[in-house]
Amino acid sequence: MSSINLAFGFPKEAEKAKAERWPVLIPVGTMEYHSEHCAYGCDSLVSIGLVERLAQKIDAVVMPPIWYGVASYAVAGPEKNTIHVDCDTFESYMYSILKSLIYGGWRNIYMVISHQTEDYNPMQLACMKAARKLVFEYLEDVRGKGWWGSNEMKEFYASLDSDDNPWNWIKTLTRTPESKGDHAGIYECSILKVLYPEAVKEERLVDSKEWFTESAKQMSEEIGEEQIQIRIDGFLKEISR
Repeated sequence: MSSINLAFGFPKEAEKAKAERWPVLIPVGTMEYHSEHCAYGCDSLVSIGLVERLAQKIDAVVMPPIWYGVASYAVAGPEKNTIHVDCDTFESYMYSILKSLIYGGWRNIYMVISHQTEDYNPMQLACMKAARKLVFEYLEDVRGKGWWGSNEMKEFYASLDSDDNPWNWIKTLTRTPESKGDHAGIYECSILKVLYPEAVKEERLVDSKEWFTESAKQMSEEIGEEQIQIRIDGFLKEISR
């Protein structure tokens, strides 16, 4: 594979990737309390690790990660060092990043999310809203007001499955239906143990008293590899190449 990490990239390679519509992969995460045995950056690290795995299988542009996101205080408050970015603020931030990409000519963009991975939770909603708001504004900007209603668009619905469908320019990738999810439990810790073993301290499980950590005692690299592969396989089905 010829994937590039844009943080270390150069214009020649970036323009080649853009012209060939390589997938642009943005790891989106949070800094959130994951009990005593699991690193605060867990969700970000999982997204980063999954993106790196994807980039080994396909030509892709790996973007710098978004470390701070819509964590919420559902698990723990700020006193336990969770850093929460307001949903509307985060949406505006992602909108600005995506706007630079879209106006720069990138089209095949994916935000990889490993936090609150059930559909339509705040993190994903903020990303989706930023994307769709931007696309509508971009189309109106370059095609003019009333673009969809013009006779030139009469084949619009016939092209919805194509790469040129504007609704496919930016997507979110979260946990696939076949994969398992939890918070600092058996599945998340197993995945993290494979991707970044230094981010899990199994010996500190004895200090983790919350109910959601109980299953973490059964974490294993085998489970982690299995869950990673399920997610990668699901993502590859969603990514246009």
